[in-house]
Amino acid sequence: MEPTAARPNTALAPLATAWLALVALTLLSLGLGHWFHGAAWLQVLVAAIVWIKGSLVARRFIEAELAPPFIRNVLRGFIAFTPLALLLTAFYGQQLARWATL
Repeated sequence: MEPTAARPNTALAPLATAWLALVALTLLSLGLGHWFHGAAWLQVLVAAIVWIKGSLVARRFIEAELAPPFIRNVLRGFIAFTPLALLLTAFYGQQLARWATL
């Protein structure tokens, strides 16, 4: 017996749940930025939220688990690069700006 091929999900409930989670994370980000403006640990929390949101979009909307391994790994790398770039800019912004100037 041959294994069945994975097929895209056509149910709306997982998409609606993922969308609500994205809205909640966005509102959480706005609230954290307003309440804890200037806190040193806030950049780490925002980077974690960006990573969670990217992973959620990749899993639920792009359905990365159905993509070929190369595409899936490129997507994972992009999702990991964005929060890392945010953290590097937050903590080493002056050095990065000096390195990037001509």
